[in-house]
Amino acid sequence: MATPLRVGLVGAGPWATIAHAPLLAAGPATELAGVWARRPEAATELAGRHGAVAFDRLEQLFDACDAVAFAVPPDVQADLAARAARAGKAVLLEKPLATSLTLARRLADAVLSSGVGSLMFLTWRYAPAVRSFLAEAAGGTWFGGRVRFVSGGLLGGSVFATPWRLEHGPLLDLGPHVVDLIDAALGRVVSVRTANGDPHGLVHLALDHEGGAASVASVCGTCPLQPSVAGAELFGPSGSLEVDCNAVRATAFARIAEELAVAARDRRHPLDVRRGLQIQEVLEAARTALGERRTA
Repeated sequence: MATPLRVGLVGAGPWATIAHAPLLAAGPATELAGVWARRPEAATELAGRHGAVAFDRLEQLFDACDAVAFAVPPDVQADLAARAARAGKAVLLEKPLATSLTLARRLADAVLSSGVGSLMFLTWRYAPAVRSFLAEAAGGTWFGGRVRFVSGGLLGGSVFATPWRLEHGPLLDLGPHVVDLIDAALGRVVSVRTANGDPHGLVHLALDHEGGAASVASVCGTCPLQPSVAGAELFGPSGSLEVDCNAVRATAFARIAEELAVAARDRRHPLDVRRGLQIQEVLEAARTALGERRTA
C-alpha cells in the first residue's frame, strides 16, 4: 500500500469537525498530520479526537505535512492557502476561493505559479450518483435544464450561519455547487443572462452555455426545509435526466481524500483551483447583474 498523504488541517470549526478532519483521518489515502486554528483550544480538541497533533504556529503545521486542507472563511483561505502553496504544499480548497474575484485570482495565481496540486471541496462532484448523472448527460443532447439548492442553512441556529455566509448570502455559499454542476452537465457557462431575487434570500440566475443550451439556477439559504431541495434536471430530445444531490455527502467524502492524494501527486485535476476560479468568475458576473437589477 502506498504511503498515505500527510495532510494538515487549517481550521477547527463546525465544517472542519463534520467533514475535513474525519475524512482525512479515515485513510487509507490520507492521514491527518495535525491541526492549526486561530483558537488553540479548538485545534487541540479536534486534533485529539482523531489522534493528531495541534500546532501552535502555522509554519509548524506546514513542516509536518505534504498537503494542507482549509476549513476557514474564504478571505482567510485566500491568504493562508497562498502561503501553503508557496511553501510547496498541495492544497484542498473550500468554495468559494475568496469573497472577491480579485482575491480568488490572487490565490489561483499563487497555487499555479508554485506548481503544487490543488483540489476544490465541491462535495456533490465526488458522489457516485452525481458522477453517474454527468456520465449519462455526456451521452445525451439537451436544450437546457435547471439546478437548485434551497435550504435553511443560513437561518439562526444552523452551524452554517457563519458571519461570512450571512454577509454575502447564498450566492457565494451555495452558488458554487449549482454553477459547477450545471456547467459540467450542459457545457461551460459563457454568460449570466439575468439575475434576480434577494441577495440574502432566494436568487435566480439565467445562464447561457457553450453550445447553445440554457439553464436556470436557484439558491436560497433561508427556507426552512427538511430536507433541503438540491439537485438538477436536464431536458431535451434525449428526454429528461435528473439527479438528487440532497443526500450525497456521505458517499463523497472518501473519494475526496483519494483524489486529493492523486492531485498532490499528479499536480493536475479537473476540479483544481482553475475550476474554482472559473466558478468564481460566473458568480462575480451574477453578483454584478443582481446588483444592477436591484439599483435600476
